[in-house]
Amino acid sequence: MTTVIRSEFDEGIALTGHPEEPGRYQAELGAGWQIGGGINGGLLLAVAGHALSLEHDEHPDPVSISGYYLSAATPGPATVRTEVLRTGRGLSTGTASLSQDGVERLRVVASHGDLAAVEGEVRTTAVPPQLPPPDQCIGVEHAPPQLIEQAALLERFDLRLDPATVGWALGQPSGNGRIQGWFRLRDGRQPDPLLLLLVADALPPVTFDLGLPGWAPTVELTVHLRAKPAPGWLRVTHATRNLAGGYFEEDAEVWDEAGRLVAQSRQLARVPRSA
Repeated sequence: MTTVIRSEFDEGIALTGHPEEPGRYQAELGAGWQIGGGINGGLLLAVAGHALSLEHDEHPDPVSISGYYLSAATPGPATVRTEVLRTGRGLSTGTASLSQDGVERLRVVASHGDLAAVEGEVRTTAVPPQLPPPDQCIGVEHAPPQLIEQAALLERFDLRLDPATVGWALGQPSGNGRIQGWFRLRDGRQPDPLLLLLVADALPPVTFDLGLPGWAPTVELTVHLRAKPAPGWLRVTHATRNLAGGYFEEDAEVWDEAGRLVAQSRQLARVPRSA
């Protein structure tokens, strides 16, 4: 007899429907997904994306999803309310609002489709990041203790960072504004479109590589999903080209084991206050 162990990620985005209010769901945000003083923005986006997936029977996968972070979410109960704006042949579009105790934490607009139905020709000039093999990269176990103390979610990850982009951990940031590495969940759960929403916000802020320590609160995060990921490791790269006026952009690409670009994202975040 095989014992099935449910992933911590599946528990983290689990939803219970409301018996009398269609489109309303209850979630429980776990303390294990904290970073700094709040719940990780990628996990929150995955919760909202999951709720909208349940509203679109024929369109289960987020294709484009944008979230605006209105206040910091904390561990505990949360309510997600959805509204379907349009149901089309290939895409359905809706909104979701995640709140706690009547305070809105996140507002989302998303278009969902069926990524399995759109496999086909790919024309791209994008190339995956060149990384050393995972066993030659720097694992979470080598992270500074103060980083782990502020980022409980890192204990959920098997994250291996490219040694060329972790000089900041030794007090020697490169100044290039780039962090990249290999990602998978520690409990062995394989990647899917909802997990990609978390992965897009999973690496340490690129401001670390600019010599600006501290956590960078997300203002807005948009993720475009291009394909269902193959099982195995994901290659993730985060980079910024511009920091101005107290804000910076962070662009991410996620590549799967088959060498396909499966997700792209951009977020606007505040420069760490400690800077």
